Amino acid sequence: MNTASNNNNLAMTGGEAAAEAMRQIEPGVVPVYPITPQTPIVEYFARFQAAGKVKTEIITAESEHSVMSAAIGAAAAGSRAMTATSSAGLALMYEILGVASGMRLPIVANIANRALSAPINIHCDHSDAIGVRDAGWVQIFCETAQEVYDSTILAVRLAEHPEVLLPVMVNQDGFITSHLLEDIEILPDQPVKNFVGAYRYPYSLLSQEQPVTFGALMLPDHLFETKVAQAEAMQKAGEVYKEVGSALGKITGRDYPKFELFQVDENTEAVIVTMSSAAGTAKAVAQKLFKKGQKVGVVKIKLFRPFPYEELRALLKDIRGIAVLDRAFSFGSVPALYSEIIQTLHRAETSNNIQSYVFGIGGRDLREKDVKQVYADLAAGQFSSETKFLNLNQ
Repeated sequence: MNTASNNNNLAMTGGEAAAEAMRQIEPGVVPVYPITPQTPIVEYFARFQAAGKVKTEIITAESEHSVMSAAIGAAAAGSRAMTATSSAGLALMYEILGVASGMRLPIVANIANRALSAPINIHCDHSDAIGVRDAGWVQIFCETAQEVYDSTILAVRLAEHPEVLLPVMVNQDGFITSHLLEDIEILPDQPVKNFVGAYRYPYSLLSQEQPVTFGALMLPDHLFETKVAQAEAMQKAGEVYKEVGSALGKITGRDYPKFELFQVDENTEAVIVTMSSAAGTAKAVAQKLFKKGQKVGVVKIKLFRPFPYEELRALLKDIRGIAVLDRAFSFGSVPALYSEIIQTLHRAETSNNIQSYVFGIGGRDLREKDVKQVYADLAAGQFSSETKFLNLNQ
């Protein structure tokens, strides 16, 4: 039954939305360490705990490395674990991120994306999440506070699905989403609790009936096969994402595709492919151009790991012009999202022209005139093998 009519509409930032979802989920353990612009997530959640609204154990660790270590211990011992971080905090976790995924622990982390140093910058780009994209975590990217709220709830059930058992990152743009007030729809508490259910990790470290070992040495005769199994679980996560999204949609009345289409159909001639809040600016411009007769649209990637190659290939193979907007560099290589789109179309029998753009580094705005220029480039057939930069100071 759709319970959307019983929901509450509230003005919240993306940080508050993440904390509100965590309150309703009520994880057993939340290890924390403050870093801008993630801090409001755990700050709001700590208020819930202080007010007695959750029974969660909050662990104030001495660093983000210790945060993820504590989350691993909690999850392995049989407690649902969640946390949040940003930028250098995520980078400091890197060693332990692979431990979490390699041990198949369903930890959920909210990430307020922020530039990595140096120079020091506290504003948004995706260099933190892109830098750990191969750490074995499922990665979901959110455009709005509503998506942050919904995706946090979805992520718990996805991570804990018995065919997945992998950690999940829910990404939102630092300050742009994490600190911006938006009207969002909050579910009643009980449907959320029913949806995520009780935490039932099948390999509890504390089980006396079924003893298990975590973190043991694994030599060449077994490690390869173990990592293949982990890779298969990541691919399975793509199927389970659809299943879990469908179940959540019956409660919220909203859809949870792997990627969102805006003004894209069989007549579309040019599209921008991007992620997170930039999609909102791209959609606003595309809508204005569409009203002027230009057949343009936007493809917003929501599920970045595992990447939806097959579904996207069917969509993009006949589109004449594609621009990919990345909010991070891949030094010495092409940008990450652009690389994935190239791979998506590698086996397609198509003469697509694809152009790579980088934008928004260090929190610089993506302006409407930048998006208009991208569409103008596509219309003029101005393609290059080199990455172009939007709103770059000359």
